[in-house]
Amino acid sequence: MRASSGPHGGRLSARPGPVDDADSGRPPKTGLAPLGLGGARDGALYVPATYRAGVAAPLSVKLHGAGGDGRAGLRPFLPLADAAGMLLLGVDARGPTWDVIRGGFGPDIAFLDEALENVFARYSVDADRISIEGFSDGASYALSAGLSNGDLFSRIVAFSPGFMSPADLRGRPGIFVSHGVRDNVLPIDRCSRRIVPQLRDAGYSVEYREFDGGHTVPPDIAADAEAWASGRTD
Repeated sequence: MRASSGPHGGRLSARPGPVDDADSGRPPKTGLAPLGLGGARDGALYVPATYRAGVAAPLSVKLHGAGGDGRAGLRPFLPLADAAGMLLLGVDARGPTWDVIRGGFGPDIAFLDEALENVFARYSVDADRISIEGFSDGASYALSAGLSNGDLFSRIVAFSPGFMSPADLRGRPGIFVSHGVRDNVLPIDRCSRRIVPQLRDAGYSVEYREFDGGHTVPPDIAADAEAWASGRTD
C-alpha cells in the first residue's frame, strides 16, 4: 500500500449521533434529492421509503468512476437500497476524478466530510453499519479513504479498483472486491490480483469475486455486495 499525502490527511471527522427527526412531528423526506452543498458539482442523497424517524438505518457512501457524478452512481442501487432499508449518499468529485488519484487527499475528502456531517444531522444512522463503496476510480478512492477511516466505515466495497493509497490505517473494516477477468480498462492482473493479497497479508478480511466480464458491475455481484454492506444475512 502506498501512503497518500495532502493537507487534509485523509481523515474524516463527521460522526453519527442523536438527531431529533423522531420528534419533529413530520414524516421524514424519502426518495432521491440533491445535497444542495456543492454548486454545480454536488451529489445526491437517497432515503428509502422504509426509513423510519428515530430508527437507525445503515448508510452507504457511493463514489463514481472518472467523469461521473454522484446521482448517476446511485441509480443502479436504488432498488437494492429499498430492500436493505439503506440510506445512499453519492458525492461528486470536485474535479473530473478523485483528489487522491491526482496527488493526495484534499478537497474531495473535505467535501465528503461536509456531506456526511449534513446527513448525520438530519437522519438516524447506524454507526456500526456505515460503508463506503466505489467503481473504478471510485473504487480506488473507496479503498484509500475507507482504510484511512476504518473507525468510521465498518465495510468497504471496491468494484474494479486500480490501486489503494491510504493516508494511514485505522480500524479493521471488512472489504468486498470484485473484478472482471476481461477488464481492459483496469486489468485484473495489475489491479485486484495484487490488491487483494496485499490486504489479506495486512490482516484484513476480504470477500473477493472474479467474474467473466469487463469493466462493469454485474447485477448479481452488486446485489450481493449491497446485502453484505448492509449487514443483511438473508
